[in-house]
Amino acid sequence: MTSPIAPEPASAPDPAAFPAPPPGCPAHAGSGALRLYGPEHAADPQATFAALRKQGSVAPVEIAPGVDADLVLGYQSALEVLRSPERFSKDPRNWRALEDGSVPADSPVVPMMGYRPNALWSDGEAHARYRGAITDSLGQVDPNALRGYVEDSADILIDRIGARGNADLLGEYGALLPLLVFNRLFGCPADIGDKLVVGMSGIFDADADSEKANQLLTEGMLELVALKRRQPGADVTSWMMAHPAGLSDEEMLHQLVLLVGAGTEPEQNLICNALLLLLSDDRFAGDLAGGSMPVDEALDEVLWGDPPLANYAVHYAIQDTEVDGVELVAGRPILVSFTAANTDPALSGERRGGNRAHLSWSAGPHTCPAKSPARLIAAVAVEKLLDRLPDIELDCEVGQLEWRQGPFHRALVALPVVFPPITISAPAAAEETSGAPAWTTQPAPPTPSATPQPPSSSTRQVGTYTVREPASANAAPRRWWSFLVGSRRGR
Repeated sequence: MTSPIAPEPASAPDPAAFPAPPPGCPAHAGSGALRLYGPEHAADPQATFAALRKQGSVAPVEIAPGVDADLVLGYQSALEVLRSPERFSKDPRNWRALEDGSVPADSPVVPMMGYRPNALWSDGEAHARYRGAITDSLGQVDPNALRGYVEDSADILIDRIGARGNADLLGEYGALLPLLVFNRLFGCPADIGDKLVVGMSGIFDADADSEKANQLLTEGMLELVALKRRQPGADVTSWMMAHPAGLSDEEMLHQLVLLVGAGTEPEQNLICNALLLLLSDDRFAGDLAGGSMPVDEALDEVLWGDPPLANYAVHYAIQDTEVDGVELVAGRPILVSFTAANTDPALSGERRGGNRAHLSWSAGPHTCPAKSPARLIAAVAVEKLLDRLPDIELDCEVGQLEWRQGPFHRALVALPVVFPPITISAPAAAEETSGAPAWTTQPAPPTPSATPQPPSSSTRQVGTYTVREPASANAAPRRWWSFLVGSRRGR
């Protein structure tokens, strides 16, 4: 998803939307519940979770002004909620405070929590129907083609910044790469993609403009659905339309909103949080002989301790019930804190490296259906960047980095870095001088077929790639990650 100029990095919400508590006072809401938003929580969410744990494995929180919820902090308690659809519904129409007007429809969190007829907010047969269309269509994507999409998109973006020697890896790499990949997978042209990225970023921030962002997102999705009805192709959107589930245009709209939301904003945060860890943690700063951990283990560490969706998986108790001795009232939102559950002190003795038992992909019937592609995209994005820019370093102290405010995500405002400039290939340089944005120039999409084919385990994404090798000839010593990536490719 592209525009002539790279989009600005997402900024923190207007402080007026999330007023800070008085100086010297903990970040408490008027009801006494801790706020899951604001600058204090964004700067140190673990301090919030530590305070909440004193109340048990489930605690009341305020997720926006006047919006109360219960937050599940314990690992086992989270599994109980996530794996018990007979007790806990995903359908937001159960949200009593929204239905009776106690929570206004224009609350900044409603776009991320309000009902949509999609796989995330449905139960039972409706959920099975929507999820089947999604999983069957995503299952047709060839992992080798996906790797090619990521590598090629990464090269485009690295060419864009490489000769300069400095960059904001969030705004100029992490935020753009999933969007370029999304364009290819979903057959989404650039003009529509620009609306989708602005809209999706806005609703994740949950600031005063979230409703406007939601409208922009819906507009872009409607345009994509109309385009693929007219011109179906070998892409996920067309495969979903051809699925036996027979999704209507409205249902297509809402499944796509779900997919782009899950595949862009959280993906950029996974990429950037992993890059931050690699660039700042001593365990990753040495060479291979020093026993440093590979990129896969860095991703595991992020998914355990700093997941891109920190608190979400909203549920509603169907009837008043208890979890770990805490009463949960029917119709009140229950959020699962993936971060708090993954860092539950009861798990402190667990080994994280290579351990994939974290809850960052959720669990139960609503487990993320795209966790393998999402992990592949992040791993290749990180490897490619470190391979081509082996001497990259942070351009500030870790403590100077800012985190975006909001109750749902764990997202940097920016990730500034410096590195020795590299020589860019002639074609990329020509794109720059011609005025065409290099990062918007992609390989031609698969040739559309006259009629999208029904899902089949043998149907694979069309596309052939010859991966472009870095044009730079850096003579400087390369850090361990360059050799690691090279060895994984057989070089």
